[in-house]
Amino acid sequence: MAMALPHCAMVGRSISPLVKVRKVSISRRVTACAVGEGERAALRQDRDSSNRNGTVYARAMDSMPPEGFAVLMSCGVGLLTGIGVVAFNYTVHEIHDIVWHGVPRVTWFRSQPLAETWKQIMIVPVGGGFVVGLINFLQSWIDRSDSKLWTKVQALSRPLLKSVAAAVTLGTANSLGPEGPSVEIGASVGNGIGSAFRSSRERTLALKAAGSAAGISSGFNAAVAGCFFAVESVLKSSLAADSAGSLTTAMVILSSVLATVVSQAGLGSDPAFKIPSYDFRSPAELPLYLVLGVICGGLSISLTKCSAAASSLFDNLQKSTGIPSAFLPPLGGLCVAVIALAYPEVLYWGFENVDAILESRPWARGPPADLLFQIVAAKVVATSLCRGSRLVGGFYAPSLFIGASLGSAYGKLAGYIISHANPMYHLDALEVAAPQAYALVGMAAVLAGVCQVPFTSILLLFELTRDYRIILPLMAAVGLSSWIASSYISQEKSGSLDATSSKDDKEELCYVEESLCVTDVSETKLAKELLVSAAVREDYLAVTPDANVEATLFSMLREKKWCALVIGSNKCLEGILTLGDIQEELRKPSEVPQKKVSDICRTNVVTAKLRMNLESAQRLLANRGLRQLPVLSEDGQVVGIIDQDAIKLACRVEATKKLLPMQ
Repeated sequence: MAMALPHCAMVGRSISPLVKVRKVSISRRVTACAVGEGERAALRQDRDSSNRNGTVYARAMDSMPPEGFAVLMSCGVGLLTGIGVVAFNYTVHEIHDIVWHGVPRVTWFRSQPLAETWKQIMIVPVGGGFVVGLINFLQSWIDRSDSKLWTKVQALSRPLLKSVAAAVTLGTANSLGPEGPSVEIGASVGNGIGSAFRSSRERTLALKAAGSAAGISSGFNAAVAGCFFAVESVLKSSLAADSAGSLTTAMVILSSVLATVVSQAGLGSDPAFKIPSYDFRSPAELPLYLVLGVICGGLSISLTKCSAAASSLFDNLQKSTGIPSAFLPPLGGLCVAVIALAYPEVLYWGFENVDAILESRPWARGPPADLLFQIVAAKVVATSLCRGSRLVGGFYAPSLFIGASLGSAYGKLAGYIISHANPMYHLDALEVAAPQAYALVGMAAVLAGVCQVPFTSILLLFELTRDYRIILPLMAAVGLSSWIASSYISQEKSGSLDATSSKDDKEELCYVEESLCVTDVSETKLAKELLVSAAVREDYLAVTPDANVEATLFSMLREKKWCALVIGSNKCLEGILTLGDIQEELRKPSEVPQKKVSDICRTNVVTAKLRMNLESAQRLLANRGLRQLPVLSEDGQVVGIIDQDAIKLACRVEATKKLLPMQ
């Protein structure tokens, strides 16, 4: 945190007006290979090993630029992801039609006597849980094998068995959704193609992003939202260089388009759910949507915390009773079945549940407001129990259903209150829109709050409705919901910035929705284990407070430093001077070069301590928007500086060490 810098004891040797405290020489430089050489080498090796004689093919591959081949790989990712998502959805529908034969829609259960339907409601979700438990047991058995022969089997079986488990979970109507598995299918395809062509780490990440975009695009039939999802979830901190960023963006767009085309060919061109007729009658309604955004933010926090509590509940149950993990999914299915006896709407039935809330089908009749509030609570509990019991699925569809139910109930309640308000308040002039309008906004607001993808949520609803009138209330509610949910999580973590801090925001999001973390998180987890001392850079530039600004600037340019640390005669940090600070001063009509460093440097400096973990340092850099942090010892003396590149390098080195054979 920002604070006044402490004084420390006098050190015998004084500092000259401009002196480098420490300069570490680099004994050797490693020159990085050009991006794309791995792909070319793999192609040439594959061509030679298979004894290809086609000189035209060889010349084409040798003459193709790496960027062109990267685009071709992203197109392959989009096509294969589209095919995989279509096959996954067909599998879900086939299982659903078999086990729920004779049930036209989920609302049908409310019109039938419970004595005639309770057996099917109880048996099907529990049976699906047993199958998922067996699949999870098979995967854990494969993962425990140490044989090198099983290495490739493990890599292939993990996404395949997980997709099958998700299909069974959703086909038996347990309370999760298909979009998360669709994203993971795309990410697995991207990772597989990157590994097959020995792509660099950065190129493989771009292919995973392309696969993630393809998964969302094909799942919702919304290509634009898919592109934004990839940027928000996978590439949030990766588009550093303009050239790499533009290439990655092109890969994501092409993959998203091709996956959508394949999905439309296999599943039809209709949107994921039918949009009802709705209207926004007055700008005066905007405060009502702001209140809805606040409520959705609070509900998003409740869903996240309820999921964590359910996971702890099943973990403690397993530890206390010794029950095998394969029996946890059936218990989750049993819980869903019991809830469904009273609230059958919690069962996954595609997006027909959402259509019923939106009243967008001829047969749909929305429940009253009081029942909708009960359904929201039941769905939150059922979804949390499914996730905690190791059933497989995503949070997107449940979030949309919960948001639609909450928004519809809120709209009905607001309309009733305003229409029956006391005339002295003059609320009769306020025309409230139909509940469907609030349901649509609630869907996006809850999705943004739970999964922290606000732009994706806005673009998804806008792309599905194709109505500009929804934008203003949508942006207002989504912005508030996302801010409230993220602020609550950050506030929970802000008190623990030491080596023993708990799960960070990213880990919580990964737990809630696994498709938000399709990247390799092994190095990210190391940031919690490693201390700042493992990544501190000791080659920093130090100046005294009375140093000349012009001389300091030339030293920064000569040494290629972003900043200079201002250190007093007592060896303590007194401030920091960056190139940006000097630029700001040069724009003012004053004699900046003749000034002293102490006249323009920043004295309220955010610092890191040697025994702080790298995760906490990363959070400080991100939250404050800083490029680097001065590092202080326990007695307050300057040790060096730390930045994001140093943190990533330290984690990469540690991860590499762990892969080395034991000596």
